[in-house]
Amino acid sequence: MHTPRFKKSSVSLAVTLAFCGTAGTSGIALAQAAAEPGAGDTVLPTVQVKASADASSGGLPAEYAGGQVARGGRLGLLGNVDNMDSPFSSTSYTQALIQDQQARSVADVLQNDPGVRVARGFGNYQELYVIRGFPVNSDDMAYNGLYGLLPRQFVATELLERVEVFRGANAFLNGAAPGDGGIGGMINLVPKRAPNDPLTQATVGIDTGGQKYIAADAARRFGPDGSTGIRLNAAHRQGDTAIDDERRGLDVLAIGLDHRNRDFRLSADIGYQNHKLDRARPSVDVADGVAVPSAPRASANYTQPWSYSDERDVFGTVRGEFDLSQDITAWAAAGARRGRENNSLANPEVINAAGDTLTYRFDNARKDTVYTGEVGVRAKLRTGSIGHTLSASASAFRAESRNAYALSTFNGIASNLYAPIASPAPAATAVLGGVLSDPLLTRKTGLSSFALADTLALADGRLLVTVGARRQTIREDSYDYTTGAGTASYDKSAVTPMAGVVFKATNNLSLYANYIEALTMGPVAGGTASNVGQVFEPYRSRQKEIGAKYDAGSYGMSAALFTTSQPLGLLNSATNLFGIDGEQKNRGLELSVYGMPVRGLRVLGGVTLLDAKQERTVLGTNDGNDAIGVPDVQANLGAEWNVPGISGLALNGRVVYTASQYADAANTRNVPAWTRFDAGLRYVTMLGKQAVTLRGQIENLGNKRYWASAGGYPGAGYLVQGAPRTLVVSASLDF
Repeated sequence: MHTPRFKKSSVSLAVTLAFCGTAGTSGIALAQAAAEPGAGDTVLPTVQVKASADASSGGLPAEYAGGQVARGGRLGLLGNVDNMDSPFSSTSYTQALIQDQQARSVADVLQNDPGVRVARGFGNYQELYVIRGFPVNSDDMAYNGLYGLLPRQFVATELLERVEVFRGANAFLNGAAPGDGGIGGMINLVPKRAPNDPLTQATVGIDTGGQKYIAADAARRFGPDGSTGIRLNAAHRQGDTAIDDERRGLDVLAIGLDHRNRDFRLSADIGYQNHKLDRARPSVDVADGVAVPSAPRASANYTQPWSYSDERDVFGTVRGEFDLSQDITAWAAAGARRGRENNSLANPEVINAAGDTLTYRFDNARKDTVYTGEVGVRAKLRTGSIGHTLSASASAFRAESRNAYALSTFNGIASNLYAPIASPAPAATAVLGGVLSDPLLTRKTGLSSFALADTLALADGRLLVTVGARRQTIREDSYDYTTGAGTASYDKSAVTPMAGVVFKATNNLSLYANYIEALTMGPVAGGTASNVGQVFEPYRSRQKEIGAKYDAGSYGMSAALFTTSQPLGLLNSATNLFGIDGEQKNRGLELSVYGMPVRGLRVLGGVTLLDAKQERTVLGTNDGNDAIGVPDVQANLGAEWNVPGISGLALNGRVVYTASQYADAANTRNVPAWTRFDAGLRYVTMLGKQAVTLRGQIENLGNKRYWASAGGYPGAGYLVQGAPRTLVVSASLDF
């Protein structure tokens, strides 16, 4: 549930190419040298670190050449699947890339993905990811395959071994997402496990603005053949950021346990994150009839001095996999989270061309309790010459949210986007919803599902056909903020099918196609509609996709052509009936490249072309217009280069390009295109017997001022400004 928000009111391609900072070798290696030394280079000692089996017989898919991405990732109930065997488009970013880029959050990691752009939740600072032109909020991220377990607004990368991005609808694979996402894709975050070799690493760093960073990462394995592992991660950030007067604090603690035996594997995680923002730069609304304003200087801050956002979460998971026989494996997983949020926000609304703004104070408090789990079984068998991999799973999700809010007088605070005026905090007593110190239950969400799938291997495994279906039930109850009385109830079920095919034309080339659906809670007619209270069936968003994947051994390429249709609920002004009549149709082409095309050079990037149109809008007013916040072109390209003759030194750079986008459904507000350059270096040396890794990264090298995104919440076109030039430096010591 997003924070409540109250308010009065073909493709042209110009892509600049540069080089990207990425990791060339495992960033968690104990003694790590730059890979592929040239003639005359001194080779530093290298310890190979591989993640242990994380409650799966095959363990994590191996890293691809260059170490930036993995060869495959989790596909819901299908388990870990190699990319060349998958009828879908996905990328799994490794911990090496995360560490060497000094990524602080999931959003930082996804700056590498040409199919993803980062936006923000409606009214607060929640990270939100736009995949294939559809928003995926952080409520809809999975942690080790389970939804809803991680903090809602910000997820620290110290918790993560990998960030797996699945592009496309995915209700069959993962079940309906609790936050009504899952249309354009989903993100699964893989927790860290103890590697096979002992690990003890300490890192210190500092960012522009003076924000300091310290972290520790330690792991050991015990017992016969190292069958039991424990990994501890702790991190602390504190201080000002590159944005004027903005201050951030972060505390993270996580413990990961695992045990592996011949017939079973177990893993468990428990984590704590406390994230605090003071005077964080807010999103910007634009009043009706006002054009998109020019972005202020890159480091400008136009919030009020009393604004803040605090989020604290405790969460845990456990997963087990059991071999019932040589060909039959069963699994079970469960997780829980308790979270608290408190905010005092002041998002400005630009009211004229001079940049004058009006805003108000909005306080809210929230408490979340989440329980989730799944069970499943997978079996392999043959019928004649056809191999089968049968999968079945059942899942359940339950969340309770307690909320309260308080507002000051609407638009009672005057300021200016380019010359901000600090005002004392007004009393938040004009509008009240519950009691901030003791919020009442306002929402209960229940999801349950059962899925079946069969992957058939034909023609000696050169043709793979996967078919399946999931029956999903969505239940939701809403309650009054002040009285706690029930206000609305939803209980509907639907079946979502899936079909996918992979044809291995050669050992290096896979051709694929799929049909798959997304499922989100249908609307309830409200307001002044003559059919007020009518409950509609869940929305089905339908996706069709074809693609190709090429694996040259040292580098890989992929292409995907897709179309996704999302139904929209609209009020017909002529009949006063609310119905599922509108549609947003996104068509696109994705091209990507990764790996090591030549010795000592690693590349990662691609381009996404999008055509996102509104169809069957009310009275046809916006038919054919672009959807809010969806650019026609997104492009990323980056590389890392080992400097010949200087052992351990690698230089890197990245360019991110986003075409113009619209901030309103009528397409009258155009947000300009932007291009951002990043650059950095990594140097590995020895201090006695200890490996030391020095890293430096400059984000937004040109200190460009730009609006990074428009919208993210359906129907809203608020603006989020891109971060200013930021230097991030750190030193890691392996003991």
